Amino acid sequence: MPILLLLMLAGLANASVEIAGSVQDPAGAAIAGATVTLSDAAGIPPVTTATDLTGRFRFAGLPSGAYQLRVESTGFKAGVVKLKLGTKQPTPLRIMLSIADLKEEITVSGETGRLSTEAGENVDTVALDRKAMRGLPILGNDIIGAASELLSSAALGTGGASIVVDGMETSETGVTASAIQEVRINQNPYSAEYSRPGRSRIEVITKAGTKEFHGEFNFLFRDSIFDARNAFAEERPQERRKIFEGNLTGPAGKGGRSSFVISGNHEEENLQSLVFALTPSGQVRANVPQPQRQNEWNGKYSRQIGNAHTIALRYEFQDESVKAQNVGGFNLEETAADFTNRQHHLYFNYRGSLTPHLVHEFALRGGRHNANTISRLRGQPSIVVLDSFTGGGAQADQRSTENHVQFTDTTLWTRGKHMVKFGLSVPDWSRRGSSDHTNADGTFYFSSLADYQRQTPYSYAVQRGDGYLALWQKEVGLFVQDDFKLRPNLSLSAGLRYDWQNHLSDHNNFAPRFALAWAPDKSRKMVLRGGAGIFYDRTGERPIADILRFDGYHLLRLLLSNPGYPNPLPPGAALESQPANLVRFAPGLRAPYLAQWSFGAERQLSKALALSATYTAVRGIKMFRSLDRNAPAPPLYAGRPDPAIGTLREIEGSGRLASQSLDLGLRGSLTRHFKGQAQYTYASAWNDTGGISALPADSHDLSREWAHAPFDMRHRFSLMGVLRPEKLFNLGVRATLNTGTPYGLTTGRDDNRDGIAADRPAGVARNSMRGFGSANLDFRWTREFRLTKDAKDDGPAVALNVDAFNVLNHVNYTTVVGNMMSPYFGLPTAAKAARRIQLGLQFKF
Repeated sequence: MPILLLLMLAGLANASVEIAGSVQDPAGAAIAGATVTLSDAAGIPPVTTATDLTGRFRFAGLPSGAYQLRVESTGFKAGVVKLKLGTKQPTPLRIMLSIADLKEEITVSGETGRLSTEAGENVDTVALDRKAMRGLPILGNDIIGAASELLSSAALGTGGASIVVDGMETSETGVTASAIQEVRINQNPYSAEYSRPGRSRIEVITKAGTKEFHGEFNFLFRDSIFDARNAFAEERPQERRKIFEGNLTGPAGKGGRSSFVISGNHEEENLQSLVFALTPSGQVRANVPQPQRQNEWNGKYSRQIGNAHTIALRYEFQDESVKAQNVGGFNLEETAADFTNRQHHLYFNYRGSLTPHLVHEFALRGGRHNANTISRLRGQPSIVVLDSFTGGGAQADQRSTENHVQFTDTTLWTRGKHMVKFGLSVPDWSRRGSSDHTNADGTFYFSSLADYQRQTPYSYAVQRGDGYLALWQKEVGLFVQDDFKLRPNLSLSAGLRYDWQNHLSDHNNFAPRFALAWAPDKSRKMVLRGGAGIFYDRTGERPIADILRFDGYHLLRLLLSNPGYPNPLPPGAALESQPANLVRFAPGLRAPYLAQWSFGAERQLSKALALSATYTAVRGIKMFRSLDRNAPAPPLYAGRPDPAIGTLREIEGSGRLASQSLDLGLRGSLTRHFKGQAQYTYASAWNDTGGISALPADSHDLSREWAHAPFDMRHRFSLMGVLRPEKLFNLGVRATLNTGTPYGLTTGRDDNRDGIAADRPAGVARNSMRGFGSANLDFRWTREFRLTKDAKDDGPAVALNVDAFNVLNHVNYTTVVGNMMSPYFGLPTAAKAARRIQLGLQFKF
């Protein structure tokens, strides 16, 4: 009997137990993909897993002892749970993570007081959650527009910023502002999952459905009666803007396995554009009405299947219209055109945990766009007097359709110290159609008002022929990435991406990426980070359309130098007999790419405050630019080498870019009452291309093209955060100080007879002048009233907001004329908006 008892006690001592549980957000919704790390006091290497789609995790076969669980998920504060295991199986854990405020991805954990050593994180990442977005001043609730101000122009591709919604690269968010849970900038800049670096990418995380009903409804109002007058306007424009926006989420049916999210946005904007021009009759300073309307609706249904699989279906609709488009600046009211656009999208997502270590997800999004532009004044040619005025018909008539599919398929595998992610992405697979009737009546170009009065234009451009075009645009990416911890204080991330697009014969676009993070001491008060990667660019659909349309047979674009006026050709001559412009790819054109590398350090100054310094370098190699291969040759510029054709615009990959920046950031609780970030950037950027469609001043002489890039901004300072002096109100602050950007000095004449008046004085390089700096200060005053005694953040409440933009009413000039023939030479002709006030009312429950 004693022997049997001893055996039973020994068996109980060696019995293994498991730790299991779930991870949820404050609303009780499951957090999928959260990283759960198990460690013990015995020094056994930590074991890491990821929560499944239902937020569950499990560690089996554990001996008795003391353990610690650390749970991390982007957008939430890390959670730490300590427990002791005996012979009895513990009750499943329920771990609730609190949402992080405006923060850096290196934010110190409230439990450990140590900086993160994840290689995928980055010292310059900014993540704005719902609480932060409610507290900051954002004009018109345009969260994406506000986030775009944090991007780096040096890292942008040909198509501009990349928008990633719930892991899928798209052309638009598809959801309204209140349905956005979080926005991130520069999250994991060297991730192989995405085609562009972090500073050219806006990542949007949308709200998930909840088990309880929650809603948010916003009303924004702005009237010019509260605004100041623009520096270039004779009188304050009569404007009014109203925005109705909100969302509702909750369970769909019984059982708690289905949920829905419905969001909508209706905007009525009676805006006005400012015309500031000089005509033969005198100066024109006018406010032209430019009403805009927009409706956006979104509905999402999610269904949990079993305990490890979830599907989601979302429908997106957008309808917008803009009256008097193109008017403003030098463009007179007669150049107005009206624009309409309607979009439909259907989105399907599946995410499932196949095993405790394997999570699979794919998403499919299909859509159709219809856009139409109609000129108000028809049958009249356009008149362009450089940097004085533009009149005549807009000639912007065109119709376009787009049917596209976007697709992602990813698999996440975790084992021990490794987290491997691989998959396929199709950011664009589309059929695009267009009917182009732009510039059908022609455009006369004059160097000066005197030339206009003498009726001596320097060139005339017109389009003739078949403007219909249908093309297929296809883009595909493959990637694999491994994030792993070599040691508790050292982690690495290595990945490889391959990009392909049709219309280019280059298929060797392999892009390796690498990043590391190392804490030199056990306290993790300082973390050193570094990374490097290759990022390939895409042409976009517009250059492809130009090559297919302007082939000399379909849509004919004609450019005549020194034409007559008002009849560009002598009597008896026909436009159809004039040589047409051609557009083509250079033989063997390859996709350009950016090489980016960075290294930095972050230092924890206190439990809630961190200081960072990061150096980033970018090199653009084989960048897109255009050259006129049939331009008149120096020194006589007597005529085009091939008189049978006009401009021969050849798109080649010979441009360069060199950019470097040093970022100093202070993030966290800057004072007892202020939480946010302050950042100073010293940067320099040089290039020799204005983009894929830009022609140089002289296609035969590129020696003066290497110069300051148009976006070269030497000094930048920004402050963003929320001041809470007491419980009565919150004061959101956004402040920026920037030095000026370069602009070009030109003669205003077409001395080389290539049909473009972009010539520069002898010996003058591109972008040799520099504009004015800018200073801006925005505030948001918020007062929230709780409707119940429950102090929870998700309880019913009403909030009043008062936003003030450009509070100091500082004049921030945006355009300075570098044309020596212009009456405004050397002077600013446009400025950003003066002080504006926005009122907001919010109800949430």
